[in-house]
Amino acid sequence: MVFSSLTFIYYFLPLLIILYYGTKSSTIRNLVLIVGSLFFYGWGEPVWISLMVISAVVDFTNGKIIDKNRDNKLRHVALVASIVINLSFLGFFKYYGFLVENINYIFGLSIKYHQLSLPIGISFYTFQTLSYTFDVYRGQAKVQDSFMKFLMFVSLFPQLVAGPIVRYVDIAEQINHRKENFHQFSTGVTRFCTGLGKKVIIANTAGSLSDLFLQGDFSKMSVVGAWLGILLYAFQIYFDFSGYSDMAIGLGKMFGFDFKENFNYPYISKSASEFWRRWHISLGSFFRDYVYIPLGGNRKHFIRNVLVVWFLTGLWHGASWNFILWGMYYGLLIFLERKLYGHLLEKLPVWVQHTYLIVVMLVGWVLFYFVDLGVGMTYIGMMFGVGVTAFIDPITWIHIRSNIFFIVMAVLLSTPFLVKIKAMIVSRFDLFKSDLHVVWNIIMVFLATTMLVGQSYNPFLYFRF
Repeated sequence: MVFSSLTFIYYFLPLLIILYYGTKSSTIRNLVLIVGSLFFYGWGEPVWISLMVISAVVDFTNGKIIDKNRDNKLRHVALVASIVINLSFLGFFKYYGFLVENINYIFGLSIKYHQLSLPIGISFYTFQTLSYTFDVYRGQAKVQDSFMKFLMFVSLFPQLVAGPIVRYVDIAEQINHRKENFHQFSTGVTRFCTGLGKKVIIANTAGSLSDLFLQGDFSKMSVVGAWLGILLYAFQIYFDFSGYSDMAIGLGKMFGFDFKENFNYPYISKSASEFWRRWHISLGSFFRDYVYIPLGGNRKHFIRNVLVVWFLTGLWHGASWNFILWGMYYGLLIFLERKLYGHLLEKLPVWVQHTYLIVVMLVGWVLFYFVDLGVGMTYIGMMFGVGVTAFIDPITWIHIRSNIFFIVMAVLLSTPFLVKIKAMIVSRFDLFKSDLHVVWNIIMVFLATTMLVGQSYNPFLYFRF
């Protein structure tokens, strides 16, 4: 089940809201969320519910051991056990096949293996439970005494399968003592509807258009066609993932939780470093706090620390060399900006800085998209005129003219421009603020429903990670 499905919008969510607010008991409300979340996850992954529950048991137990053994070495053992067990689960299900394939290739072997299905959301809930044991170990979070509340944290359906990565310390108080109110619920509905519109109206449309270029006949590709194809994919992955994050944050608010933001208009950035402060913020902050800083951060072994973090960032996204190359590509860019040309870049006109980011970002998305590195390198070459016969071809020109309104809207929605316009309207006509939100929500749900009727299954892109 996905948020952008008619089943979720018209059946699952309304029923869960009725059951949740049908009682004033916080214990029963927690139970409703747990059962609802497990049902939500089990709708598509009934087999792997057990794995998620085991992860919760492991980290709940290790958290208790750490808390009770502050003055002896058993707390170190519990932390190591949490790391080893969680990463073993993640490594086995996500990277086992990749590892065997590379061993076979390097040593000329033919080890047979069964390709395992990847449990949905394992990359996200593994990091969430790990953050709990890390924070309890470091004294930054109080241990959770109730397993039911901890299981609710792990299984909470809004952020379960595709993030954002919600740390226990950020919502601990809300788990124990949250106070739902109408304003928060209403804000959550609007945020959910906005994310729904991003996913169904913008991301799905951009994905259909990008496939015409990225999965088409490269022999007829032009320079403009190559850039347009990957630009459309950039719109797809941004509105898809940020749309999911909006929906997750909105759903959280409906049930009394405040999740941190996961995107902050990354495409307006002026450098690769700034881009990653704005894109998938929860993942970047996780690696910063639990890998980069413990390794020494900026103080010592800077090059090593950057390479380790970006190798892991790439590997986290998938068991494939293109993701590792994509991660290392950004690691190299960030290193060069920090040590070589970053200060020069800052002195250039703003439009030049933006152009630099757009170019390196789009090249990065090519590495991200094409699992076959040879095809990816060929595509990058076409973007710069290698292996193409024309700067622009008639088919590309037709697509640009036919979809110019959509492209312009996607560009504007990638910036705070329309949000600022909306804020000006709301401030000028404050009496109509709630009415505007109601109208907006109705329009988003109506358009999304219209587009979803008869549409084939179209999950969020980050479900695969």
